Amino acid sequence: MRVRDKVIVVTGAAGGIGRAMALRFAAEGAAGIVLADLDEAGARAVAAEIGERAVAVRADVSVESDVTALAEPTPFGPVDVFCSNAGIIGGHGLDAPLQEWTSLYAVNVLAHVHAARAVIPGMLERGGGYLLNTCSAAGLVSCPGDAPYAVTKSAAIAFAEWVAIHYATQGIKVSVLCPQGVRTGILERGVEEDHLTARAVGASGAILDPADVAAAVIDGLAAERFHILPHPEVAEFVRRKAESPNRWLAGMAAFVTSLTPTP
Repeated sequence: MRVRDKVIVVTGAAGGIGRAMALRFAAEGAAGIVLADLDEAGARAVAAEIGERAVAVRADVSVESDVTALAEPTPFGPVDVFCSNAGIIGGHGLDAPLQEWTSLYAVNVLAHVHAARAVIPGMLERGGGYLLNTCSAAGLVSCPGDAPYAVTKSAAIAFAEWVAIHYATQGIKVSVLCPQGVRTGILERGVEEDHLTARAVGASGAILDPADVAAAVIDGLAAERFHILPHPEVAEFVRRKAESPNRWLAGMAAFVTSLTPTP
């Protein structure tokens, strides 16, 4: 699938991967891009970079009505591609408060459900469409230090698989974007705080610029790959996990131990 002449919605578009994808979609000739974010001023700034082919909308993806509104006829026409990209981190393990679990579930899982419910009926009527869900490598190979993030990103991938299984024969394409370390504000804060998750990301592979991730998205959409992996090493991690879960778990446990300071 090529994005040229397509109408695209991007959530979490004010910065990071969302901004980079929006700019790349515009460069590739998208007909129109709806930039959605809680940070409306940030989304407007990105829209200004793109020009008349972009509009900014304030949206809370944890609220179904906000997501549904994004799927209504846009200023550019019906939605061809919905990029459900917004996500949040937790930062805790067993000590994560219940509200943290609830918040991450609402944004990292239910936002994808809201998007699918909002756009698939119209896409089916028009003969097809594309869902691109940002899910993270954490959903494939866990996330040291952040239990709610690991669990909700895994659930997001499971939901995308379900959608693909049930709607592929009706013209609905689905991809999950699963990057590892990306140079964003979230990762920078984790490095400053010396969080275990940030240490694990730094030790696992390259830290990519958001533009690199956007380039991988363009390639992945063109090939219509379900797994879009900007970090190719993630595919090897997944292979090892499937080949021997026990050995993989033992290796992950040793990896986490190596990153944990000795009292």
